[in-house]
Amino acid sequence: MRFTLSSAALCSRLQTLAKVINSKNSLPILDSFLFEVRNGVLTITASDSENMMQSALELTESDGEGCFAVPNRTVLDAVKELPEQPLTFEVDTQNLTIRILYQNGLYNFTAQNADEYPRMQQLPENAATISIQATVLADNINRSLFATAQDELRPVMNGIYFDLTPDSLAIVASDGHKLVRNKNFSIKSETPAAFILPKKPATLLKNVLSKDTGDVIVKFDERNAEITFTDGCLTCRLIEGRYPNYNSVIPQNNPNQLTIDRRALIGAIRRVLPFASESSQLIRFHLEAGKLELSSEDIDFATSAREELPCEYNGQTMNIGFKGSSISEILNNMESDDINIELADPSRAGIIVPAEQPEDEDILMLIMPMLLND
Repeated sequence: MRFTLSSAALCSRLQTLAKVINSKNSLPILDSFLFEVRNGVLTITASDSENMMQSALELTESDGEGCFAVPNRTVLDAVKELPEQPLTFEVDTQNLTIRILYQNGLYNFTAQNADEYPRMQQLPENAATISIQATVLADNINRSLFATAQDELRPVMNGIYFDLTPDSLAIVASDGHKLVRNKNFSIKSETPAAFILPKKPATLLKNVLSKDTGDVIVKFDERNAEITFTDGCLTCRLIEGRYPNYNSVIPQNNPNQLTIDRRALIGAIRRVLPFASESSQLIRFHLEAGKLELSSEDIDFATSAREELPCEYNGQTMNIGFKGSSISEILNNMESDDINIELADPSRAGIIVPAEQPEDEDILMLIMPMLLND
């Protein structure tokens, strides 16, 4: 079998797929990529037994069909050093040998038998289906990943929750201290359905979909999901269990409203945070009409910092404490120039929303306050 393709296109796909492969695998064959040539198309598969990702590449020339497995390090090291040029693969599937011919030379190495490679499982016909624009899904995953937990006792908190209802699709992540809820009103279903996507496939999707402009089809049942995008497909095992009722923790009426420039607030937090206690990272927010004062101190090292920012504030004068690194993460994962912070009192959760919501979307982030020692 012989086929030719672009070295840059192959290298780009292999680098994306290599992120699926674990450093230590239960099956030795999972250290390899599966190459399948059919009808002038090369399909490359990578798997870690729980997640499997496929990507398809059009071939410049193709003579013969077949499949073989290639050790991931060998082929990646071989192609990533080459400038853009045609690569010709000559594969003997009987003797499992590969020759890669390029402009000034060639590589010889051994293939592995493709029969041992696990195959993609098909989902049942009655699986629930969501269609969502690739850029929207990538943005929602990007916005939510930082809020997922690393909790061995409650594994459901370690993923991103997709909640499809008759009103909207909500994409939610929370670690108990902060929460992100993205609602998309253009996607809904009369039959409610939900699943929890683990962190690894979510990260893989974020990287792949950021360059995609098409639609993504998500099919899922209780245990597995199959996500099809322009250049390929990802199947993954889902986190099983019930996600907590996230709507019950979101306060509905926080009367004190603060509107402020997001980047100015990020800058001020960055300046006062180094002077806060390293263990608590507590930053005090003092709010009064037209002014927000941020302050931090570390009694053990006799350090403190204070900075004032102009803002629009309608509400009572208040002191409330937040963990500096958590509120920084939330602000850095929003895109709008101005944000609204909605507060009730120093013991209740604060809501942060963009001053202007994207079309057909509702983005909300929540942060739990910290106790102030007044």
